[in-house]
Amino acid sequence: MKELLNVQDYLFSNFDVGDWEGDEERVAETLNELIHVAWEQIPDDLACEKIDLIINGIWEHLRGDLALVEAEYDELVDWVTHYIQSSLDDNIEL
Repeated sequence: MKELLNVQDYLFSNFDVGDWEGDEERVAETLNELIHVAWEQIPDDLACEKIDLIINGIWEHLRGDLALVEAEYDELVDWVTHYIQSSLDDNIEL
């Protein structure tokens, strides 16, 4: 039930992302944009626990991945879209 959650609770500051050799702000901004993209794609009636797993999974998959600074934004959006669809299709387990 997406209306019970707030996307703002999932966003990162440049202090949250760790050391990116001066690119912390860029990484946080990109990650936050990807979280917003994911948020829009998640069905409104999905259980809060599954939403939490999906959104937190974005960071789990991308943390430390140079794709956050090297990949084109469109490629990252495509990855998030695929990740969301895959997570929904697999009916992720809690």
